[in-house]
Amino acid sequence: MSTQTTGFDRRAAVTRSLLGWGVVAGPFYILVGLTLALTRPGFRLSEHALSLLMLGEWGWMQRANLILTGLMVLAAALGFQRAIRNGRGLATAVLLDVYGACLILSAIFPPDPVPGFPPGSEGGVASTSGILHLVFGAIGFLALAVAAFAYAGWCRSIGERGRASLAIGLGAVVVIGFFGGAAFAMIPLGVLLLWLSVLAGLLWLALASAHVYGWSPHPVRAQRAATV
Repeated sequence: MSTQTTGFDRRAAVTRSLLGWGVVAGPFYILVGLTLALTRPGFRLSEHALSLLMLGEWGWMQRANLILTGLMVLAAALGFQRAIRNGRGLATAVLLDVYGACLILSAIFPPDPVPGFPPGSEGGVASTSGILHLVFGAIGFLALAVAAFAYAGWCRSIGERGRASLAIGLGAVVVIGFFGGAAFAMIPLGVLLLWLSVLAGLLWLALASAHVYGWSPHPVRAQRAATV
């Protein structure tokens, strides 16, 4: 005679926990960023990118927001690596590592002031920190988009063509939005494009993390045990 017992797979539990941070990262960043944007004097959502919140007296709060979000992305990247053990999984994980690292580096090297923000600033001065902020931003968003494309390839390999198409679309919005936003940075259109890039990238990360979370083995598994 045999009965079923349950076993706990610690590795599967850790993997799912890491992937969960990919779902949390986007809402956390947006919620904190919008809260700061609506409470900082002189900040206008229609004209200023969220990264400018790193400047001024309370700038440390947005820096902390960016660093914490970057750490969540790095955790999710490890989850992807543990869950998808093939070339596409590794590529997605490595690219997310680059994105997470660039978020942290962008917080370490804040952007340059612009006319009107922080209040009283005239802008127009390019610093090493401001240039590095733009470089890390470009590398990070490009890595995020390519991560979405790598994930799309994995989705196709398991027959998830709908998810693959969505990932490709969101990845394309990330690239077009970021570089379009950089090109039109001084007008509201540029800010709108940057917002589209950020939202598309974080939406893809959340959807992909949730998908791989559900696809991964459940940590509680049934086992057969012999009894007399």
